[in-house]
Amino acid sequence: MKNIADIYPLSPLQQGMLFHSLYAPHGGSYIIQMNYEIEGIIDKIAFEQAWQQVINRHSILRTAFVWEKLEQPLQVVGRSVKVRIEDLDWRNISNFEEQFKEFLQQQRSDGFNLSKAPLMRLTLIQKAENVYQFIWCYHHLLLDGWSVPLLIQEFLAFYQGKSIDLKPRPYRDYIAWLQQQDLGKAERFWKENLKGFTVPTSLKNTHYTESQESLYKEQQYQFSSEFTTEIQTFARQHQLTLNTIIQGAWALLLNCYSGEDDVLFGTTVSGRPTDLAGSEGMIGLFINTLPVRVQIGHDVQTRYITSVLKQLQNQQIERQQYAYSSLVDIHRVSDVPRNLPLFESLVIFENYPIEPTLLQSFLEIRNIQTTEQTNFPLTLYAMVNPQLTLRMLYEDSRFTSDEICRMMGHLETILLNIVREPKQLLSEISLLTPSEQQFLREWNNTQKDYPNELCFHQLFEQQVKKTPDAIAVVFEQETLTYRELNEKANQLAQYLQNLGVKSESIIGIYLERSLEMVITLLGILKSGSVYVPLDPTYPRERITFMLEDSGCSILITQEKFLTTLPHHSAKIICVDKDWEIIQPVGVWKPNPISPNPTDKDNLAYIIYTSGSTGQPKGVQILHKALVNFLTSMQQTLQLSENDSLLSVTTLSFDIAGLELFLPLIVGAKVVLVSREVTINGIQLQEILKTGITIMQATPATWRLLLESGWMGQDLKVLCGGEALDNKLAEQLLKRSREVWNLYGPTETTIWSSVYRLNDASVYLGSPIANTEFYVLDKHLKPVPIGVTGELYIGGEGLMRGYLNRPDLTALKLVPHPFEKSKRLYKTGDLVRYTGQGKVEYLGRSDYQVKLRGFRIELAEIEAILNLHSKIKTSVVVVREDNLVAYLVAYDVTVSEVRDFLAEKLPLYMIPSSFVFLDGLPLTPNGKIDRKALPTPEKVRPEIAATYIMPQTEIERTIAQIWQTVLQLEKVGIHDNFFELGGHSLLMVRVHSLLKEQFATEMTLVDLFRYPTISSLAEYFRQTTQETPSVETQQQRDAGKQRLHQRRQQREMMNQNG
Repeated sequence: MKNIADIYPLSPLQQGMLFHSLYAPHGGSYIIQMNYEIEGIIDKIAFEQAWQQVINRHSILRTAFVWEKLEQPLQVVGRSVKVRIEDLDWRNISNFEEQFKEFLQQQRSDGFNLSKAPLMRLTLIQKAENVYQFIWCYHHLLLDGWSVPLLIQEFLAFYQGKSIDLKPRPYRDYIAWLQQQDLGKAERFWKENLKGFTVPTSLKNTHYTESQESLYKEQQYQFSSEFTTEIQTFARQHQLTLNTIIQGAWALLLNCYSGEDDVLFGTTVSGRPTDLAGSEGMIGLFINTLPVRVQIGHDVQTRYITSVLKQLQNQQIERQQYAYSSLVDIHRVSDVPRNLPLFESLVIFENYPIEPTLLQSFLEIRNIQTTEQTNFPLTLYAMVNPQLTLRMLYEDSRFTSDEICRMMGHLETILLNIVREPKQLLSEISLLTPSEQQFLREWNNTQKDYPNELCFHQLFEQQVKKTPDAIAVVFEQETLTYRELNEKANQLAQYLQNLGVKSESIIGIYLERSLEMVITLLGILKSGSVYVPLDPTYPRERITFMLEDSGCSILITQEKFLTTLPHHSAKIICVDKDWEIIQPVGVWKPNPISPNPTDKDNLAYIIYTSGSTGQPKGVQILHKALVNFLTSMQQTLQLSENDSLLSVTTLSFDIAGLELFLPLIVGAKVVLVSREVTINGIQLQEILKTGITIMQATPATWRLLLESGWMGQDLKVLCGGEALDNKLAEQLLKRSREVWNLYGPTETTIWSSVYRLNDASVYLGSPIANTEFYVLDKHLKPVPIGVTGELYIGGEGLMRGYLNRPDLTALKLVPHPFEKSKRLYKTGDLVRYTGQGKVEYLGRSDYQVKLRGFRIELAEIEAILNLHSKIKTSVVVVREDNLVAYLVAYDVTVSEVRDFLAEKLPLYMIPSSFVFLDGLPLTPNGKIDRKALPTPEKVRPEIAATYIMPQTEIERTIAQIWQTVLQLEKVGIHDNFFELGGHSLLMVRVHSLLKEQFATEMTLVDLFRYPTISSLAEYFRQTTQETPSVETQQQRDAGKQRLHQRRQQREMMNQNG
């Protein structure tokens, strides 16, 4: 006690930094290393004495920290603390830079014993004769950046033998000032300031996973002297600070990256009170981390960027009077759940450059570098010294170097826009760099010639002339040559014309898969009419609607369906019963010439797709769109007359157009199979053995084939209709010659892009010929590479519109933002460009849900579930405000699935219910039928724990500690520490008390892994080899749950910024 000069509490930021240092003692957080090269003769004794004098002058440099067995941590100032300079001779080390880098890393990893002063190390390394490398390593608990040049000035003065008479004001005075502030007033301010903000602003669609070990890396960008002058002039003209401009640019970047109009990030404030005399010359940690909320708003079409900056600066002034607030307290009064971080990025404007202080010294000093890291995934540093310089410090488990490089480019673009185009509306500001703009132009350069004056049936007729005797279609034991198919189609076409069909007359097809179906399709198109597929397996009510809505004048069917057809007004033709009338025996019909020749802008077919209102909607596709599609696919897939394509898709699904039409324009063979065969994996395998070279199917059908034991063959695999997951992609690659991922909405004609897989990484690929892809935000502005946006498609494949639905057509076919008189189709698909120029599918915008304030991508949960080795496939839906996961899996329990997800997703994304199925219900098109998924049983979610009192001695001891720390009367063994109001600083007290009670070596990390009494008691029983008491299976299961682990760690890492 004799050496203790003073004891007092910690500042809010010190509390947070202390926690992080205890939580990850070797993680390097808040270890600051400043190093530079010195050339000259150094008096090592005077050098060390000068630093000793600096330490003697300032109490904060003689401070250590204690926390064990205490209600709250305290800082203890020593009367006398000795400093020693580590003197190293590296003159004979050849690889100095490599060794030096390792030395710095080791210093960061070693950290400090926080209960022993001084929390700083001084190292002088001799590199050559009179050349030294000096390292000043200290813990951020002691100092902020403002203090550093003040201390350096003092050191240089003492080294020269000068004296400093003015006695410094001690750091304790600042702590005393803090204790006099009105915390209630500050709490009310922050509660109102953050009202309605519920989810932290994320820069990415990915989440941190604990299995990844993070290293902090950094990138730097320096603006030119000219631009630095420009931005400083802009700031003066608009009465803004550079800090405000940087924060405004960051807010716009977050707005673009997250898609949110209401964004939140952290910033540091100097924290030196104007009403504390002499605070600007005090040494210590005065800065504080505070949230900055920027509401971009929905009025971006009328709001200028300068208005946002003015608003931001006014908020900074208002916040200043509450700059002493603890981030833990701010988080507590906000609407952001405690198990989430308040924000994930930090902006620091450094206005205390160190270099001038050192460079003006009598020593020759060069290569000044400072290394530090925060506990946030991403920190942006900005400073002017003398040029504006940006530096990003980031976790490499969350961001790649390429992503940070692009982010830096986008930030530069925003700053250039702000300064050089201050009159720009918010909606006009673009993040795209010049190189990205060039890339997007090249991406959509898909113009290619195609036979746009011809229709599909005319391309088929050209092929008939080339290969009249080749087999065109096979169904079971029946075949048709190209000539036979053409003749029969001609006969039907002329029969229809004799009935009076006109150009774009609408004819329904209500047929089973058969040769007659192919003949009918060709016959309708040759007659100049439009076909509408009607699946005989569809419900009667749906068929009735489609017949009425389309206004079919003729319905072509088979005799056996006459009794099942709903009432309608169309004329019926039975292609089996009436064929003798259609085709008089021995009469050959040449290719018909329609009274109204088919035009490329005429309709070819109308396909009904599901509608959000429950009523299907008719998509109208043009002849030119179909021909462009077929021509482009032939060139891409390289089909030839030697190919044999197995057709398994129902005609009511538009992708059947590829299977039935593409082979017929190149002389290949179409092999049709019945519906019964398409749902039987064993029978499909047998058909594939008959010389099939190419097959198209949905992921569900490919899984069916694999589950039936298909081992693969020399096959070209086409997969589309739903997202192809990586696991299925890998299986197909191992069993086939080629795997192609096909993507496209019905509204843009079958497929709009193709991608040949090289590995299990799945992308949408490039748009097909004469097709354009645009990834846009909600204001129809292009988003940068790597940023999520909605895919809009333009080009030749666009539908005419929805039949009888001009309202819906106007909603989905929007005016082209870059080319007048053209339109784009709004897909509702969320995608992003990768740095390699590929398009990555992320999910549906209508599968992006808001649940209890959280924005959740259902596709992301499904993707993680499908990574589990024992889960074949999955679907996640929202039912009654709860996430429900439907799994096709084997030999896996709910607990195992929960644990698996807990390692990879935040708690709010983990489903509350899991339903195991033998298979997922499918629509006739082979897509997953989400509406047919069964309702889960009404069971209490495991995360909603009911009270169960402690039963063993260990549980009662832990509960007593929790009750004391949390100030609660009772705590159940399944209650979660954080849900009871606990936070990371209280966890430090719990940790200290538990160590005292159980004599354990457990770490803070262990406490976060076991956030319930039952799980913690189980941990102690295992580590102390104590025989566990008899417990219920429910208790044992609950004790093993780790559902809160990842998000609690992230919460901790932000609450204590």
